[in-house]
Amino acid sequence: MQARTARLAHLEQPYFEAHHRALAAALDAWAATELGAPDHRDTDAACRALVRRLGAAGHLRHCVPAAYGGASDTLESRALVVCRETLARHDALADFAFAMQGLGSAPIALAGSEATRRELLPRVARGEAIAAFALSEPGAGSDVAALQCAARADGDAWVLDGEKTWISNGGIADLYCVFARSAGAGERGTRGISAFVVHAGTPGLEIAERIEVIAPHPLARLRFANCRVPATQMLGAPGEGFKLAMRTLDIFRASVAAAALGLARRALDEALAWARTRPMLGGRLADLQLTQAALGDMATAIDAAALLTYRAAWLRDVTGGRTTREAAMAKMAATENAQRVIDRALQLHGGRGVQVGSAVEALYREIRALRIYEGATEVQRLIIGRDLLAG
Repeated sequence: MQARTARLAHLEQPYFEAHHRALAAALDAWAATELGAPDHRDTDAACRALVRRLGAAGHLRHCVPAAYGGASDTLESRALVVCRETLARHDALADFAFAMQGLGSAPIALAGSEATRRELLPRVARGEAIAAFALSEPGAGSDVAALQCAARADGDAWVLDGEKTWISNGGIADLYCVFARSAGAGERGTRGISAFVVHAGTPGLEIAERIEVIAPHPLARLRFANCRVPATQMLGAPGEGFKLAMRTLDIFRASVAAAALGLARRALDEALAWARTRPMLGGRLADLQLTQAALGDMATAIDAAALLTYRAAWLRDVTGGRTTREAAMAKMAATENAQRVIDRALQLHGGRGVQVGSAVEALYREIRALRIYEGATEVQRLIIGRDLLAG
């Protein structure tokens, strides 16, 4: 118990309440027992299994509102931060599985009809349905204004044509929240973009390509060809899709920072354990001042990013105000700092650090994508700068 309390000492901050600390302790104990040494050679099967296990244990309740089987009335940022940081410290794919359930279903929670919410959100919370967020396209990643996937009204339905790519859970999802241009197809701009729930297996939806990346995650390119979606599956009103996408990303951007924190804390754990036991020059690696300086830099970088992350989550939960700038700062600092921390941990391990299968080697691959997805570091800098100038 004392060891676990020490592991979670970073949550003894005024940003958190007793129930957040209890959540972290329970999730940490569950992960230590249930996740063990993860085997992700079959990534699709592993991700499906993780969603089921997270749902059965009740952890996915933090991804949906209480009215639909969730843990709180709204999607609480601090709970998401606690869950993602804790899971990422144990298993990056478990964090991915958790996060995508939230990101993929949040547009439904925010703007779905009552019937759609009641049909889908309880299944997401129980881990019975896998969700996906389909915004990016081959020519529209960070630049959402360049989105070209088109939706045209046809009687009591909308017909989707176009492509999406880099879609997390693509190929294994049961439902996709898809953003398409419902007015002015072929034009640029954020107006005229709408959102739809598209179920896997809908005629006209095709998994065009599975995408392999340096840290295996289920990713795919989707193709829509005359894909007919009932009008009741539109999320919100026509033309509100861009605002819905940005609201969703604002909720989850601080949680990306939290995932980076979890990876960085695991790297520091591994570096400390290695330094204390590795013989070096008649003593231990830990006895060298260079090692001590490196560990000091790593711990400071983690704490600095944690304060930004926890502040962003606290502001959203407690003040209810706009936190675009604070979340962007947290996401930028946490992912960039985590990259440096993990790189230093790998360097301290020497040859063992680059050996496939070592913990720090896996962390090195896992952290890289976090500096890109849900807005690359360069985009976060623009968001912060523009917000400052607008203020």
